[in-house]
Amino acid sequence: MAPTTRPTFRRSLALLAGAALLVNVGFTGSVQAQGTTPPLNGPASVADLAEGLLNAVVNISTSQNVKDDEGVGPAPRAPDGSPFQEFFNDFFNKQKGNKGGNHNVNSLGSGFVIDPQGYIVTNNHVIEGADDIEVNFADGTKLKAKLIGTDTKTDLSVLKVEPKAPLTAVKFGDSSVMRIGDWVMAIGNPFGFGGSVTVGIISGRGRNINAGPYDNFIQTDAAINKGNSGGPLFNMKGEVIGINTAIISPSGGSIGIGFSVPSELAAGVVEQLREFGETRRGWLGVRIQPVTDDVADSLGLSSAKGALVAGVIKGGPVDDGSIKAGDVILKFDGKPVNEMRDLPRVVAESPVGKEVDVVVLRDGKEQTVKVKLGRLEDSDQAASNDADPNKGGIINPDPDENQDMDEPDDQQSQPMPDAKGKTDQATPDATNPKNVLGLSLSQLSAETRKTFGIAESVDGVLVAEVAPGSLAAEKGLKPGDVIVEVAQEFMRSPEAVAAKVQSLKQEGRRNAQMMIASANGDLRFVAVPME
Repeated sequence: MAPTTRPTFRRSLALLAGAALLVNVGFTGSVQAQGTTPPLNGPASVADLAEGLLNAVVNISTSQNVKDDEGVGPAPRAPDGSPFQEFFNDFFNKQKGNKGGNHNVNSLGSGFVIDPQGYIVTNNHVIEGADDIEVNFADGTKLKAKLIGTDTKTDLSVLKVEPKAPLTAVKFGDSSVMRIGDWVMAIGNPFGFGGSVTVGIISGRGRNINAGPYDNFIQTDAAINKGNSGGPLFNMKGEVIGINTAIISPSGGSIGIGFSVPSELAAGVVEQLREFGETRRGWLGVRIQPVTDDVADSLGLSSAKGALVAGVIKGGPVDDGSIKAGDVILKFDGKPVNEMRDLPRVVAESPVGKEVDVVVLRDGKEQTVKVKLGRLEDSDQAASNDADPNKGGIINPDPDENQDMDEPDDQQSQPMPDAKGKTDQATPDATNPKNVLGLSLSQLSAETRKTFGIAESVDGVLVAEVAPGSLAAEKGLKPGDVIVEVAQEFMRSPEAVAAKVQSLKQEGRRNAQMMIASANGDLRFVAVPME
C-alpha cells in the first residue's frame, strides 16, 4: 500500500503550483511586451507511432478465490444497551454461520503481445496467485490466458492465449544503447483506462530499488500508475526497451518516478520461459561481498571495484580451486564488474554450461581463469550440502598450505612446513595471548573451542578479546571470531598475525585485510585499519 500523502506535502505542492503560475504569468507578460509571438506548434506528435502499437498492448484482469475468513478480524461490538445491539448480533451471527465461504478478488494490469500466435508478457505480480486470467484486447476481444512460466526474481511472466487470427505483436529492442534523456513512450491500463499513452524521457539507468537480486531498472518520468504494471516502455522506433514494473509515490499516483525492467535483462528471461517454462540461469558458486575503500586499500587496488569472494560453495562450479576465497572478481566473460551487484546479474544472464574467462585479483596480481558455469536452479542442493555441520561450510583457503586443517587439536602446537618444507610460522603457547590492532589473540585449543562454541572445521587464530573503542571493534570483530587469513595468507598462530601486520605496515598499507570465520564457519572479509 502506498504511504498516505501528508498535509504538509500537499501544501508544498500547492505552493509550488502557485509559484509556477506566477512565473508563467510574469513570463507571458514579458513576451507580449516585447511583441514576440508565442509558438503555435508543440513538440512533434507521436500519434503515428502510438497508432501502430496500441493493438499489441493488452489489459489483463485476474480473479482469485479467497476464503471469507482470511484476513478477517474479530466482529465489532455495539455498546451494551445500544438500540443497534440486536441488529449487530443478528448480522455477525449470520456471518459466522457462513464462515468458510469464498469470494473473488479481482485485479488489473497490463501486458503486450510478443508473438502473433498469442504469447504475452506481463509482470509476475499482476497474475501471481490468480485462478483465472483474462486478456482484453484493444478491439474488445476477450480471451482466457494460460500461464506458461514465471520468474519471481525479475517479476516477469509469460502467458498464452489461443487467437482465431494472428495478433499484432511488438519486438524487443536493445535497452543497453538507450541514454539518459532519450524519449520513451509507455502504453498501459492505468486505473482501468485501457490504451492510455504517456510520453517522457529516460531519467536514469541501472537503478537498484531492492526489488530483486538483478535490479538494473530504467527510470523514466513517463507517467506510470497503478494498472500500468506489465506494460511496455517503447523507444521512438516502436521497440520494447522496458517493462513497466514499479513507481515511487507518496500518493499512489505518478509523480514522474517510474521503473522498468530493461529489455537487455527481460528478453533472455522471456525466451527461457517460452522455451522451458522456467529460467535456466548460469551459476558461479561463490559467496561475495562488496569491495569497500578500506578493502581496496588493503588489497592494493587503486579504487573500490569488483566483487570480493568471501567463500566458495562446496560442490559448485569453482570448487576445483579455479576461484578462491579472497579473490576479487574484476571481469566476467569480458564484462567489467564495477560493483558487487553487477556479478550476480551477468552470471545469471550467461548460458548454463558455458566456459567463460574470469579476471581475478589474487596475491596482488591480475589472473585470468577459465570457468564452466553450473545452473543456478541447482544451487539449493549444493548450498545445503555446503551447510553440512560436519563440514562447517569452510573452504580451505589453500589446500597446499593448510595441511593441518583436519588434524586433532593436540597436534596443532607443532609448526607445519610450508610449500618448501620450512617452518616459517612458530606456534606460541595458547596461554600467552598476543595483542595486535586492539585484538587479544590466542591459539585455538580444545578448551577455547568449547568456551566459544567453535566448530572443529574452523581453523586459524582465535580472537579472545577486542579492546572497546578500537578500530577492530568498530569493524565488527568480536571475541570468538577466528582469523583465518591476513592478506590472503593463512594464519597458524598469533605470532604469524603480528608478523604479517608488521610486514603490511612496512609496505605502506593502511589496512590489513582479514578473512574472519564465525564460530559456525561462516566467512567474511574485514579490512582493519592499522593506523
